[in-house]
Amino acid sequence: MKIVAKLNYFRISPRKARLVADCIRGMDAEKAEIQLRFLNKKAAGPVLKLLKSSIANAQNNFGVEKEDLFISEIQVNEGPVLKRWRARAMGRAASIMKRTSHIIITLDTKKKVEVKKKEEKKPEVVKLDTLDALKDKEKPEEKIKEEKGSQVEKPEMVQPPRPYDATSKSKKKFWSRQTFGNIKKAFRRKSF
Repeated sequence: MKIVAKLNYFRISPRKARLVADCIRGMDAEKAEIQLRFLNKKAAGPVLKLLKSSIANAQNNFGVEKEDLFISEIQVNEGPVLKRWRARAMGRAASIMKRTSHIIITLDTKKKVEVKKKEEKKPEVVKLDTLDALKDKEKPEEKIKEEKGSQVEKPEMVQPPRPYDATSKSKKKFWSRQTFGNIKKAFRRKSF
């Protein structure tokens, strides 16, 4: 039985991630977890998280114990490359390739283990008599509305006072200035 977990678009180059993947390839799940915990590489943290996820998938979905699992396959594939530019001498531009990687971990069992699948809950079948009975019953909310009446009084909304509007006052000042014929005086000077 194979249990698969994937990590897509991991922002590290595949070449660096493969160094970590090669360390744990073919190991038991428990030993690989310990190895990744103490490995001094940037990719070790996310790969450890991915390994824990695949172990959890095996335990929850198939009922397989952690001791029975080993890493049968681990792949680090290249993802899309983000292309950026950096300024260099004499007006040139040098490209920067920000690589991503896709990591796939496949766990397998050491010995043949019986799969304990969860029992699927069957939906409850409702008889027609009970449906009619449910329609006839009135909900308590409807009874309360009938007792109080159909109209419910709502409190009136009181609007808060408007804030002081400085723009309207400044417009009044501008237009109330002295006018000379059709031309309005826009600047205040000491002398005319």
